[in-house]
Amino acid sequence: MARFDTSGLDGLIRDMENMGQLSGEVAKVMVEAAAQEIKAAWKESAEDHGLRDTGAMIESIDAPGPVMDFGTALGKDIYPTGKDRKGVRNAEKAFILHYGRNGWQRIAATYWVDDADAISEVRVPPRLDAIWQEFLDTGKVPSLPASGGSAGGITKKTE
Repeated sequence: MARFDTSGLDGLIRDMENMGQLSGEVAKVMVEAAAQEIKAAWKESAEDHGLRDTGAMIESIDAPGPVMDFGTALGKDIYPTGKDRKGVRNAEKAFILHYGRNGWQRIAATYWVDDADAISEVRVPPRLDAIWQEFLDTGKVPSLPASGGSAGGITKKTE
């Protein structure tokens, strides 16, 4: 469901390739930072779409496991983990709430993950650029705060 598009980051990626850091520790920190922002965006979008019932699905949104190396790219999965109190997988609920369901128990599609992706497209590039700039300025691999998402938590859009 989730997809992170790197359009607009081509210059940054070229700089990283030139410095031989694309698959290094800085890139892993950048992927973790992106995952934190995307996770926060998923939670914010779910709340904005009114998808909270018990809160089990929203609270279970996570980016478990290590950064994965696909040879030419790094990545990290983000999805609702676990099950609710009735034993229903949270990822299944997220899928149905995103795409909807037909039949006698019709559920309208909300496309909440698409909205989360739109939020992420705004928040992730500046965060990655800041990490890269810190690396260039200090020559050290930056560390991430323990909790993720804009300023360590979910922030609401202000208009």
